[in-house]
Amino acid sequence: MFLKKIAIAGAAVGLMGSAAFAGGHANCGPDGQSIRVLGSDFPAIQAVTAEAQEACGGSSSEFTITLRDDTRDMMNQAQTPNPAQYTSVVVANSSLTQLMNDGLVRPLDDLIEKYGQNISKNQMITIGGNVMAVAFMANSQHLYARTDILEQVGITELPTTVDEVVAAAEAIRAAGIMEHPIALNASGWNQGELFNLFFFAAGGQFFESGTANPSVNNENGVAALEAIAKLAEYAHPDYLSHASNETQGLWEAGQAALGIMWGSRGGAILDDEGSSPEVTENTVLAAAPTLDGGEIPAATLWWDGFTIATNISDVEAEATFAALASALSPEMVAEHNDDAIWLLDGYKPGPAAEGVSATARAGARPYPMIPYMNFMHNAASAEVPDFLKGDQSAEETLADIEAAYRDAAKEAGFLE
Repeated sequence: MFLKKIAIAGAAVGLMGSAAFAGGHANCGPDGQSIRVLGSDFPAIQAVTAEAQEACGGSSSEFTITLRDDTRDMMNQAQTPNPAQYTSVVVANSSLTQLMNDGLVRPLDDLIEKYGQNISKNQMITIGGNVMAVAFMANSQHLYARTDILEQVGITELPTTVDEVVAAAEAIRAAGIMEHPIALNASGWNQGELFNLFFFAAGGQFFESGTANPSVNNENGVAALEAIAKLAEYAHPDYLSHASNETQGLWEAGQAALGIMWGSRGGAILDDEGSSPEVTENTVLAAAPTLDGGEIPAATLWWDGFTIATNISDVEAEATFAALASALSPEMVAEHNDDAIWLLDGYKPGPAAEGVSATARAGARPYPMIPYMNFMHNAASAEVPDFLKGDQSAEETLADIEAAYRDAAKEAGFLE
């Protein structure tokens, strides 16, 4: 396939869907309630929460929106008191289970029956027979590429494997175009997620079948760490401190030519704000690369959606749910179509959706919604940097990941 912009022709299998919208004015539930929403800071969540505030802020006693990059690090602490600090937390696969482990989110079935006319079955995240979250968008990591820079070094087809990405980066460096052409999200939690991507791509399974026993200290774990190290060789020297805001900034400034970044940044990167035509007109979003010899993309499939807190009054819960549900409308989607891969009626997939869709079609795995996966993820986030800094071998790092996971899983009661 020659390098070119690709307009998406279809939706990601298993991720895209539509919801029937009842239309009419927003039903904001009980008046005079305090609505307090916590979420991560990126365009789709900004759009949903702002729409809810605009529709229902006038009927509430207060409507506050707190969006920050470290939501998952502080949300359990914020939601444990009674009353909870927030009436809703916008979550994803991993953070839902983190809240559920501590009993901090409530079932939504009754609220959906009353206020969920615009919520479809594919949006209802059901665990143990109860709907625990309402998803509104899909997400995944995937490959970003600057076609003009690849063409300068004679590469006319998009890289599809890690080794092809590394070879392209080496050619760009050797040509003196960029010393650090690869962008990676690798700070904190992202470090563990990098390990997850490439462990899945290597064919790994995190746990022994049917148990909470770890299973990463093996050839799949070694292959994952070695793949990350290959890419990191061509990443910015400060890549271990980079999350999405930093990698988006590098890309928009024209300081990266290849990246493994979140699909939720695609719209912002492709728009005409904060960058230059040279960058936006030559950026292509494609499927995440595989490991050479493998067929699984180095990615995890995600959804984002909202929950309702346990430790608040029923009337606050009702008002919060009604406000957020009212935001999931075709009108909101039409205004913010390219801000997300929406799971909502009215969404028209465009170029910003191509990377997520291609990655899903290629067979990427969903991020595991297992109650003890959070402990594995945290262990990898803590231990992988020692390998990348050259302080430990791959085998030592994997042993430390399993040991740290075991300690946390035992304390939580998942292992004896």
